[in-house]
Amino acid sequence: MNLEELKKRRERNFSKHKEKKRAYYLKSKLKKEIDYENELKDDGFLQKMKEIVKSQKLYMDSRQETIKKKIEEYKTSKKDYYEQNKEKRLEYDKEYRERKKEQLKEYRQRYYEKQKEKKLEEVKNGNN
Repeated sequence: MNLEELKKRRERNFSKHKEKKRAYYLKSKLKKEIDYENELKDDGFLQKMKEIVKSQKLYMDSRQETIKKKIEEYKTSKKDYYEQNKEKRLEYDKEYRERKKEQLKEYRQRYYEKQKEKKLEEVKNGNN
């Protein structure tokens, strides 16, 4: 076989593949078509909606319980951790305050000045 013949064969096979793919897509698209008259008549639709709501509620309730359990577990593990490492934390806090003493002092001064300005502004606006 020469190169031209191989190219033609490849092109034919590729086009056949494309056609099969398109036919499969169209076939699957047709299956998804819904007959709304049958779906909406009588109590079928309402029954399906009730089933969906019931299943969603059951799912949410089950998730709620697991989430509550996880939160409780986290709280207890956190409490245990802090009780075990109380001394380390206090020591670290003390060291941190010593290192950042000046910065914290400046921050507090600025904070209280802003609070004082806000109160003065409120008093001004309240009197006018």
